[in-house]
Amino acid sequence: MNNNLNSILIEGNLVRDPLFKSTAKGTPLCTFSLASNRFYKQDSGMEKEVSFFDVETWSKLAENCYHQGRKGRGVRVVGRLKQDRWNGVDGKIHSKVTIVAEHVEFRPEFKKEEAPDKVAVEETMSATLATEEEPVF
Repeated sequence: MNNNLNSILIEGNLVRDPLFKSTAKGTPLCTFSLASNRFYKQDSGMEKEVSFFDVETWSKLAENCYHQGRKGRGVRVVGRLKQDRWNGVDGKIHSKVTIVAEHVEFRPEFKKEEAPDKVAVEETMSATLATEEEPVF
């Protein structure tokens, strides 16, 4: 019996902060959703197509993803596709495809230099000027 090829490589940004939980046996599980953008030319302009994917990670990888991931952070995921199927209360068969990650890379985060709050600076300057004594000539 052979496994068929089931492999995916996808890049995108986290849609929200990752969720972390443990199974009944204590195995760590981290889930997150990512948005992947595709741009293509149509007519005289560029169009944007956004796709959303659910990702699950297990064990040590789950712990790392939970600690490093946060909404908006760029990520590259290598893994496989898993399809869950179930019978709904409506009697219909439902399915969902999830990416089971085997490798996750987070893009570097660059800290933006935070500009001081203009109001706070002005208030500090006003307070400083008000407390300074007039020079004596």
